[in-house]
Amino acid sequence: MSLASNNTVEVKQMIRRYEVTDEEWERLKKYFPERQAGTLGRPRKDSRDMLNGIFWIARSGAAWRDLPERYGPWQTVYKRFAEWQKSGLIERIFHELGEDADLEDISIDSTYIKAHKASAGAERGGGR
Repeated sequence: MSLASNNTVEVKQMIRRYEVTDEEWERLKKYFPERQAGTLGRPRKDSRDMLNGIFWIARSGAAWRDLPERYGPWQTVYKRFAEWQKSGLIERIFHELGEDADLEDISIDSTYIKAHKASAGAERGGGR
C-alpha cells in the first residue's frame, strides 16, 4: 500500500507465482471485452483471476479440484478454460505472451519426453 498525493490509499495487487504481471495483463486485456451496461444475467468472474487460475493449474500440475479458492470456484475456472480453449483464445494468449520469451537457457530432460518402448529397440507388437 502507498499513499497517493491526495491522501488516498492506493492498493497494489500482490502478484503471485505463475500469475500474469500488470504489464502482461495490459497486453492481454484486449482479448477480454468489458461487460456492456444493461446486459442481463449475473456478471462474469474477473477474466484476469480466471486466467491466473488456469496458469496455476498448468504450472503446478494439480487437479482442478485443488485450485486455490482465491481464483474462484474450480468449476467456473474450468468452464472458462474450456470455453477459451474451444474458441482458440488460449492459443492466442500463449502466442502473445511467448513473443518476448527468453529461450536461451531452456532445458528439456527425459522426464518430460515420453517415448514408446520400440524407440529404445524393443520389438513392436510386444512379442506375442
